[in-house]
Amino acid sequence: MTDITGKAAVITGGGTGIGMGLAKELARRGVPVAIGDIMIDNARRTAAEIVAAGGRAIAVPCDVCERAAIHALREEAEAAFGPIQLVFANAGATNFDRLAEIRDEDADWIIQVNLMGVLNTARAFLPGMIAAGGGHLVATSSTAGLTPGSVPVHSVYSAAKMGIIGLMMNLSLELRQHRIGVTTYCPGGVASALGDQNSLYRPQRFGGPKSEGLQVPEESFQDAAPRFYSPESVAPIVLEAVRRDRPFAFDHAEQRETFRETYSRVVETCYDDIAAWEAEHGTPELVENAG
Repeated sequence: MTDITGKAAVITGGGTGIGMGLAKELARRGVPVAIGDIMIDNARRTAAEIVAAGGRAIAVPCDVCERAAIHALREEAEAAFGPIQLVFANAGATNFDRLAEIRDEDADWIIQVNLMGVLNTARAFLPGMIAAGGGHLVATSSTAGLTPGSVPVHSVYSAAKMGIIGLMMNLSLELRQHRIGVTTYCPGGVASALGDQNSLYRPQRFGGPKSEGLQVPEESFQDAAPRFYSPESVAPIVLEAVRRDRPFAFDHAEQRETFRETYSRVVETCYDDIAAWEAEHGTPELVENAG
């Protein structure tokens, strides 16, 4: 079990959407929160709402693609609240361009924000968490990462979000001895500002901001459009997974069927293929001392 009492938290991408919901719920439970966001006005607005409600929060500008910015976030958070033992690597960006058509800078941006943003955040905060004697690390992935074949025209985003799952599952093995829990949150449809603001915070090195909103191809959700929950309503679900030290947090129970379709049917069928091959032809030739 992870007890959040007496601990301080950092949330990247905490100015809107899921991050905002988590920040407000943590503050409601008495946890001081440092809100990092590349769109600092959003972070300041959320922090002000928390303070007005009697909580403790600060807003810090942070581009998770920049390691120096994350270290600055850590320093400001520690100066305000002491050791940080609850870290929510939540910042993200999305894209629905076809792989054959996506621009280099767009592909780089999606990978850097989503996957490298989590990795950068973890690397910056884990030494302090270890020194403090434990805590919990949460990363926001997506069901597009858990079941990457479920949403067409979403390949780069799905790859980045699936990378988060691999990173976090393996990282949990490293952190057991340090009493640091690891949870990957895979939202299946949560209302956020990505549609309106996704292109507004694109740094110059990735092509700079664009005024148009997110363009989603019809085929991406032609089978079944997801139901979108409010950030405030999913935040307690995520924190319950933290409390119970669950490796994953989900918010749409009905999406279990998509998971089963992907892994119980598709993946199992491919394992059936190699089992049948070995039964007919034997196992591949073994190479001794190949390591």
